Amino acid sequence: MVFERTIKVAFQHCDPAGIVFYPRYYEMINQVTEEWFEQSLGTSFVDIHINQGDAVPTAKIETEFKKPSKLGDTLLFTLQVTKLGRSSVHLKFTVTCEDELRLTSRSVIVYVKGEDKKPVSWPQTIRKQMEFFLKEEGPS
Repeated sequence: MVFERTIKVAFQHCDPAGIVFYPRYYEMINQVTEEWFEQSLGTSFVDIHINQGDAVPTAKIETEFKKPSKLGDTLLFTLQVTKLGRSSVHLKFTVTCEDELRLTSRSVIVYVKGEDKKPVSWPQTIRKQMEFFLKEEGPS
């Protein structure tokens, strides 16, 4: 299963030429990740980060940009789990506009506990929901 979300490119995402400034993609990827947690995994970043005092930082992110996006484009973000570890999860994002590939991005996020921020196992309720999105990939 995949999680999909569309985001319309707004002025705030663009450089003066009306092209998406690349760091804004990372903000969009984070937005999609937060929505996935809330809508599909049954918990919000507010619950994890504020109410519980835990965190879900990004440990690694790699992106391959294929084509630029511009003001007014509607981007389809597809999120898929490619590996589920004890305290980490590997995510693959594919971003398209009208079936044209704009970028792919792979990130690793980690569940860390409390004040010491040491990696710990994903809570079972979250892990169980993540398994629905798992599609392991072979070697690349």
